[in-house]
Amino acid sequence: MIRIAIIDDHAVVRAGLRQFLSEQVDLTVVAEGANGRDALDIVRKGEVDVMVMDLSMPEQSGVDALAGIKARAPDLPVLILSGFPEEHYATTLLRQGASGYLSKECDPEEIVKAIRTVSRGRKYITAGVAELLADGLGGAGEKPAHEQLSEREFQVFLRLAKGETIGHMADSMSLSVKTVSTYRTRVMEKMGLASNSDLTYYALKNGLIQ
Repeated sequence: MIRIAIIDDHAVVRAGLRQFLSEQVDLTVVAEGANGRDALDIVRKGEVDVMVMDLSMPEQSGVDALAGIKARAPDLPVLILSGFPEEHYATTLLRQGASGYLSKECDPEEIVKAIRTVSRGRKYITAGVAELLADGLGGAGEKPAHEQLSEREFQVFLRLAKGETIGHMADSMSLSVKTVSTYRTRVMEKMGLASNSDLTYYALKNGLIQ
């Protein structure tokens, strides 16, 4: 039996997924959460085999949570189920440790297939994501600017784009203000941008924030 945790800030999404997955003889939902902090609490208890997680959540996003989950339980498969299209996040998050990425518009049967695949320690790559990954082999110059960021830089970039202050980031990420400032400088240099408003415009234009 594959034990699953569902992390999504919409109760109706969690209920729908739980209902559908309960119809599968080899799957059972054992935990639910509404944000990244809940996800980390569930990981600490160590009683799940696969985590199905949204990206856009209050308090702590799926992007932030993924880094924490991989630090605490590197072998736990995390399947991202997001409202954002694959081309916006999939390749970046797969590089950062996600086991698979699905859009919420996918067929429910594909979620089941993906859960079974990642539970065996394999990546679940859709045809669309495979194409994006293949395109990325052409060299860094062809990649979108945000795909050249490290895991931490990407977290800082998204938080800055959403208007979060460096002080608040330092507190919530358990880093010093100086360290966060250094990450901000690196992000600006790698992306060729000059201000936080440039970051916000880039993120909105590329569908990385709503």
